[in-house]
Amino acid sequence: MPFLFMRRRVFIWILLLPALMPRIYAQTGGKYVYNFLNLSYSSKMMGLGGSLVSVHDNNPALLLMNPSYISERQHNTLSLNYTDYFAHNNGMSAIYSYTFPKAGSFAFSVQALAYGNFQGMDENGVETGKFTAGDYAITLGWGRELSPNFSIGANLKTIFSHYDSYFSSGLAVDIAGSYYNEEKRLSITLLAKNIGTQVKAYAPGNRELLPFDLQLALSQRLKHVPIRYHISLHSLYRWNMNYYGHDNPFLETDAISGELQYPSKVAQFTDNLFRHFIFGIEIEPVKYFSIQLAYNHNIHQEMKVLSRKSMAGFSYGIQLNIKGIRVGFSRLHYAVGATPNCFDLAFDFGELAKNSKEKKARKLERITP
Repeated sequence: MPFLFMRRRVFIWILLLPALMPRIYAQTGGKYVYNFLNLSYSSKMMGLGGSLVSVHDNNPALLLMNPSYISERQHNTLSLNYTDYFAHNNGMSAIYSYTFPKAGSFAFSVQALAYGNFQGMDENGVETGKFTAGDYAITLGWGRELSPNFSIGANLKTIFSHYDSYFSSGLAVDIAGSYYNEEKRLSITLLAKNIGTQVKAYAPGNRELLPFDLQLALSQRLKHVPIRYHISLHSLYRWNMNYYGHDNPFLETDAISGELQYPSKVAQFTDNLFRHFIFGIEIEPVKYFSIQLAYNHNIHQEMKVLSRKSMAGFSYGIQLNIKGIRVGFSRLHYAVGATPNCFDLAFDFGELAKNSKEKKARKLERITP
């Protein structure tokens, strides 16, 4: 139990660190709050690297990240997600999409990241009682198809966060636009996410920035092979994402001079370039089953360790879709011992009702003389 308690505290500090420190001397440094908004709440998204996914289909789980594809295809669908982060930190979400004849297509979702119960103590080690911590977001998404090839969408997020007696709230929007070419089976999405403000700060007069990001994603299913490739780019609003300062533990020291050996300019440029990319493939041997594989170079570089090789940055998942019920599972390796499991369960109520009517009709035909 003490070990699980310490791991849970480490997980919370990972999320809070950028918001609590006045300055971060690292490549992805910044003063941000509500970093849980960047976590994956879809098994397919996690299986493909944990960032924006551009797929033109009826999967409601992807609408939380990509509102531009909210449409009639997801009408009357529900997606439930559970992610088991290490030390029993639990991420959950529910997304329901519905299309109204006049108002258009909408998606309503609830997200929660619960850290569990903690035993509070004062500076002398005296117990002060138990407390809880968690982050939550309620999102209303809207999408519209401008033409068979172009669509737009937006998410409005109401955000709440509490850590013991500290409470914060905020508002944010995501804006997305997508292009889809059915003949070429090509899908492209541009997303600006988490544009907003902290309405109520944890401490009075100390408002913090939201984790804004500008992302681009494309996918294309190959014509003669049951494979869809995915390429996602994140952090497009800034170039420098690597760090080669004197305290970088991966820098080697010259045996004679004792000076640090920095990578060449070409190596630094290449590393920094690929930190923006996530590469993935989706294998679809049959219509109702798919396998996802991906590599996130930025996660690999930030979470690798000196003592051993690891699968940090690699992710994989599977998805099964049969008769209106979609089941998904995936894993994303953040670091050694930090590999969350993500589960999806989605329902297409329209297809389920259709299948039920067809089943009853066939049964009636068999018993009718």
